[in-house]
Formats: sequence, C-alpha cells, structure tokens
Amino acid sequence: MVDASAAGSPAEPATVPVWDRFVRVFHWSVVAGCAANSFALEGGKLPHEIVGYAVAALVAARLVWGFVGTRHARFVDFVPGPATLAAHLKALLQGREPRTRGHNPAAAVMILALMAVLAVLGVTGWMTTLDAFWGAEWLEETHELLADALQLMVLVHAAAAVLESLRHRENLVLAMITGRKRP
Repeated sequence: MVDASAAGSPAEPATVPVWDRFVRVFHWSVVAGCAANSFALEGGKLPHEIVGYAVAALVAARLVWGFVGTRHARFVDFVPGPATLAAHLKALLQGREPRTRGHNPAAAVMILALMAVLAVLGVTGWMTTLDAFWGAEWLEETHELLADALQLMVLVHAAAAVLESLRHRENLVLAMITGRKRP
C-alpha cells in the first residue's frame, strides 16, 4: 500500500516503481558474486570459476533485458548520447544536476563500463581454462588487472550512489532493494 500523504498531494503516490525485480536481482547477485570472487574464493579453483560463469551469464541476461525489459531497464531509457552526457557532467560540476527517476547519464556510463569489464573478466577467466592459454602469464595478469579495476569502479559507483542520495535526499541503495523511488 502506498502512502499518498507523504508525497505532498492525495493524487500523487509516495513512491513509484522504477527498477523491476530482474534488475534488482541482477544487481545484488552481481554484487554478491563479485564480492565472493574478490574476497572469499580462491582464483583458479572450481567455486571461483562457477561464480565467474554465473556473473557472466547474468551480464548476458542483463544485456538482453536492456532491449526487451521494462521501461527503466531498457538502454534506450538511460544510455545518454554525448551531448546529454556532457550537459549532465557540466551541471554536476556546477552542483546543479537534475534528479532523475531512473539512472542519470553518468551512472549509465558507469553501468555500461561495469558490464563491459565484467564481460571481459568472464572471457579472460574462461580463456585461462583453455589448453591454448594454459599458464599464459599475460592472460592471468590481464584478468587480475581487470579484477582490480572492477573493484575501483565499484568503489566509485558506490560512493557516487551515496553522494547522489545525499544531494537529492533519496536513498538510492534502498531504491535498488525496493525498486521504488519518489515521483
């Protein structure tokens, strides 16, 4: 049940759906998988590989969902063109970026970059299991470098979510759990 009084007018709901269940499950499953592979599971061992393949499968499914999913899950809804991104970054630097219901242009670029790194991590991880690349140090180093880059990107992503939550007085972490934001 939605508390309409909290939104300021009886006709306006307190929150509206933004991120569907698939997007939220994808997000938190990738978080869990990356945390497990980064901090709990030993690289090169079967559990690490299984989790890596699961994350790669999630990324593949999310790419499909980006074309056929609900409104705010679709890339066309949130992936910006260069001019839109430049205008958003300029407004952000001036402290005047507008609040967005879905992902803002900078977040959209980060999401695409995170998915790209995850995809390449999956490919390089898989390649390390092939006879053709067995023991190839350059490949293992590339995989590790990408894993380190991913951790840095995740820190930036999380910090940006916290800062945007504070600036716009909206708990984005909670929104990624409930799927709802204020209108």
